[in-house]
Amino acid sequence: MKIPGPDHPITITSNPKRVRVSASDTTVADTGQALSLKEASYPAVQYIPRTDANMALLTRTTHVTHCPYKGDANYFSITVGGKTLENVIWTYEQPYDAVGQIAGHLAFYPDKVTIEELAG
Repeated sequence: MKIPGPDHPITITSNPKRVRVSASDTTVADTGQALSLKEASYPAVQYIPRTDANMALLTRTTHVTHCPYKGDANYFSITVGGKTLENVIWTYEQPYDAVGQIAGHLAFYPDKVTIEELAG
């Protein structure tokens, strides 16, 4: 486990905008409670509460990755319109304490789905 610091900062803030995620014109998640995680020089990632996602469209997969700063990530696929988008969502179910706020949230690959930030 590594701790975020000056050489690898991680900040988590509430996104004041409404965030909508869609795949094939189907809304997968829509929330006014997204968390915006900014890690080092990477683009900010929107973490959506699971309660604001249509979990009926999601299927958990066996894919797992590890981040030394956040912990183990589990993955979900999305099935819409008869098409499955494999491993397009990740979630840290037991993140390290430094990023504990993202527990219970989902993040989406922006090159696989449409992520919109809309006025409140």
